[in-house]
Amino acid sequence: MTRFIHTWLFRHTLKPLILVLPTLYFTLSIEAQDKGYYTRYYSDKSLKKQAAEWCATDQWRQGFTGASPHRSVNLTEFYRQYQKNPTQWEALFKWLATTDLVNIPKGRHPIEGTTLTASVEDSHNEPLEKRRSESHSHHIDFQYVVKGTERFGLIDHYTSTPDCKYDARKDVIHYSYDKGRTQFYDSTPDRFFIFFPGDWHIAKVNNDSGNQDIRVIVIKVDYID
Repeated sequence: MTRFIHTWLFRHTLKPLILVLPTLYFTLSIEAQDKGYYTRYYSDKSLKKQAAEWCATDQWRQGFTGASPHRSVNLTEFYRQYQKNPTQWEALFKWLATTDLVNIPKGRHPIEGTTLTASVEDSHNEPLEKRRSESHSHHIDFQYVVKGTERFGLIDHYTSTPDCKYDARKDVIHYSYDKGRTQFYDSTPDRFFIFFPGDWHIAKVNNDSGNQDIRVIVIKVDYID
């Protein structure tokens, strides 16, 4: 009798479930690929909520009120990296808060008390075809446009492939990517961007205006695993 019950349960409950699981997994995988993958994913809802609340309290600002994170910034990564490396992040925002970013001479400026260097670039955007995508394994790109409008692109991991070998000295790798799957955002002086290793990006892309001149502050922060 017990064997009969086990056989019945398998045929009518477990077996149909086992058969449908691969189809369900395949469907979910296709849906995920259709949406694209642009930044590191965190499934921990509590951690994501904690990160959003921390960012909203402005504890990280160190007196800097000139701009806020762009909506594309991975706030969970921002939160985790700030907690792991407070010395560099605190110094970065203190430097931004106490520096005349519009009038400081262009060039490289050491940030006191750290190994960080702020690169002040008077530059210009270019057509997308002339710009290369990139990502970094050991550094985070903090980019803040203080004059003009710079367009950034975030490329989809699913449809991108490396088109060169990783350069360990420069900590950079480039990709071939699908333009149609790329997300583009304009950076203006009220928002800053942060590109973590999971954010494969393109910088200095032409915007829709007639003015492509920009001043951008670029600071490379150590990424802590």
